[in-house]
Amino acid sequence: MASAPDISVVVPVFDEEGAAPALAREIAAAFAGRSYEMIFVDDASRDGTRAALKALSAEIPQLRVLAHRANSGQSRSLRTGILAARAPVVVTLDGDGQNDPADGPKLVDALTAGGPDLALVGGERVKRQDSQAKKFASKIGNGVRKRLLKDTANDTGCGLKAMRRDAFLRLPYFDHIHRYLPALMLREGYRVEFRPVNHRHRQTGVSKYTNFGRLMASLSDLFGVMWLQSRARNPRGVDEV
Repeated sequence: MASAPDISVVVPVFDEEGAAPALAREIAAAFAGRSYEMIFVDDASRDGTRAALKALSAEIPQLRVLAHRANSGQSRSLRTGILAARAPVVVTLDGDGQNDPADGPKLVDALTAGGPDLALVGGERVKRQDSQAKKFASKIGNGVRKRLLKDTANDTGCGLKAMRRDAFLRLPYFDHIHRYLPALMLREGYRVEFRPVNHRHRQTGVSKYTNFGRLMASLSDLFGVMWLQSRARNPRGVDEV
């Protein structure tokens, strides 16, 4: 059996037939020379996403394709991929191609250089390539969340992150958890950091979220995470005596 890789790149996809194959090739180029695997989680796509990725298996031996039997959302897809990951370090990217895989290795390097208590290095998108309405809604949402949760994050909506797999698996799971990872990592006593990353125009497909739908989910989730924070008691480390 092949030895476990050092890095698992996890990508959730839903109806991304146009973007997914090119993204897989970019990930392979970005992580060439490193010990890695990439895991695409197809969230019950209705188009040819699954077949297009499966066809790449011979070209990219590091590629694994997991498939949900029913559509379950981005957070569940990420969790599926991270549970299946064989590496201690996980890199996540959105499946629409707007995250640049070339930024992934620098987030990994920052994470591994930061010591065991640094659990997550998140990307902060610079020069965002989204509509003005989407950028405005994101700015308001990030500002409210940051003020209430004190998670130090300017851009939790960026899908590009590097994290320690074991730290992620300690977190309570709920739908939309991917927007609250910094706050939940801090709740567990870990450190989080952020680095600027590139952001690109969407070339194919359409966004799976609307501003209104994101707002409705965010309000409920925000209050839930605030409750979780209020119920946390941190021992500040454990000593064996």
